[in-house]
Amino acid sequence: MVNDSPAKSASLRSQAEKQLKGKEPKGRPSQTSQNSHRQLHELQVHQIELEMQNEELSKAREGLEASRNWYTELFECAPVAYFIFDEHGVIQNVNVSGTQLLEISGIHNMSFTTFIAETSEKKAFATHIALVLQRKVMLRCHLKLVAHDGTEIHAQLQSVAISNNTDEHCILTSIIDNSMRKYFEEKLQKSHDNLDRIVQERTDDLRTTNLLLTKEIEEHKKAEELLLGTYAEIKGLKNRLQEENIYLQQEVDRNYNFGEIIGQSSALSRIFLQIEQVAPMNATVLLLGETGTGKGVVARAIHSRSSRKGRPLITVNCTTLPATLVESELFGRERGAFTGSDARQIGRFELADGGTIFLDEIGEMPMELQSKLLRVIQDGEFERLGSPRTIKVDVRIIAASNRNLKEEVKNGTFREDLFYRLNVFPVTMPPLRLRKDDIPLLVNHFVAKFNSKIGRKIETVSKASLNVLQEYHWPGNVRELESIIERAVIISQGSSLQILDRFDTFKKPYEPADDEIKALVELEHDHILQVLKKTGWRIEGKNGAAGLLGLNASTLRARMRKYGIIRN
Repeated sequence: MVNDSPAKSASLRSQAEKQLKGKEPKGRPSQTSQNSHRQLHELQVHQIELEMQNEELSKAREGLEASRNWYTELFECAPVAYFIFDEHGVIQNVNVSGTQLLEISGIHNMSFTTFIAETSEKKAFATHIALVLQRKVMLRCHLKLVAHDGTEIHAQLQSVAISNNTDEHCILTSIIDNSMRKYFEEKLQKSHDNLDRIVQERTDDLRTTNLLLTKEIEEHKKAEELLLGTYAEIKGLKNRLQEENIYLQQEVDRNYNFGEIIGQSSALSRIFLQIEQVAPMNATVLLLGETGTGKGVVARAIHSRSSRKGRPLITVNCTTLPATLVESELFGRERGAFTGSDARQIGRFELADGGTIFLDEIGEMPMELQSKLLRVIQDGEFERLGSPRTIKVDVRIIAASNRNLKEEVKNGTFREDLFYRLNVFPVTMPPLRLRKDDIPLLVNHFVAKFNSKIGRKIETVSKASLNVLQEYHWPGNVRELESIIERAVIISQGSSLQILDRFDTFKKPYEPADDEIKALVELEHDHILQVLKKTGWRIEGKNGAAGLLGLNASTLRARMRKYGIIRN
């Protein structure tokens, strides 16, 4: 490729030198290799110049291709009829408007004289073609054409010689005079007349239909008025039912359950109050108590009453995870973080981002992971196994344990700083043996649950059966009671619940320990005090403390005297 000017050649040389400058080896060549080095340098510069020239050629080729496509599209879609003839008047190419003009497709390689009406004008067209090729200027010619459908067209041709790809000349001819416009106007008028006829027919049909619709509308209005009256009545009934349902649901929630938590004992009422206090906050909650007391149910209740209820509650049971997998389950891992980890894994803390994570049996967490958990609680950040990238999350933590974590701290199996971080708002779940008043409600709840699940219709539970259940000390707590009721529903044949389990402790009734009695007394004392403060120390009446506690006013006053509760 020869450059257009010495200046351009020099510029190309300069650019090649700059590109090569950073690629040459450092160090001064020996005297004997200077010629070889100079020749190699010249070859490299020349190679870069050629590459740059090739790039320019590619860009120019792309520009020409785009321009050719644009002009081709312009030719095909033009509203003017264009024809390209060879020197004999044979059609080499024609655009869409040309085929529409002659009312025929597939006219390539046809002689244009086929469409010329008069013999004398066929000779005039041949002369026109010859003159255009000879003079190389635009010439005009008037002809009468006959379209494929027999329509006569008085056309004016405007032709000019052009070069094709083989450097031979051909003729580009256009046809947009008054005869064409008249031709299309006649076709438009025919279409217009046909449209008027169709419109008139449709108008007559619509007039008839309109009369029928008018009658139907009148009938519809009458029916609509009737429906509106009925709808208003239904809406009133619906609103009333909703209000009654809300009221009844509130009564049920207040007296018998708190979401999934079933009961109305004083010990459980204290738990309800604590849930209401802490749920709207983002504070960390530590749930303590024996296995089966419902710590997981309380965790769900706290989450469902928090501002995070629209995000997930992720549960991790630290006792069911192998010690070697606890870290990757909590914080995730990258592929290849350790042998056998052939895929990337998202940790539970990432899944809980924006929501709540429930760490059940936190006392089982290995010591080496407790520091990493402490960092998440304090700073909200951690790293996946096998990754140096720090991940930040916004997670509320609810932890639970059936162990005495204070003793675990003394024994050196649980970090003291982690315990204090978790112990922001402790909630101690009362065992079932300290809330025996709730057993009948729990029994009814589980009977209804397993009736639906198993397909039975147990309708009654004898007082003797309830007495037996209330005398048992329930080492497995609510979870054990649920299993016994499910078994009883399965084996019961009639409509009454039959409990065939034999409890060894029936022979020797369970006597609660002194510390359990003390804990129960403290729970009831604190709960009564909280409710009295909430009601402004109002005992009786609609919004009085006695009604909220489900007690008679005289009973409440007696318990206040018993516990020494007085207004300051």
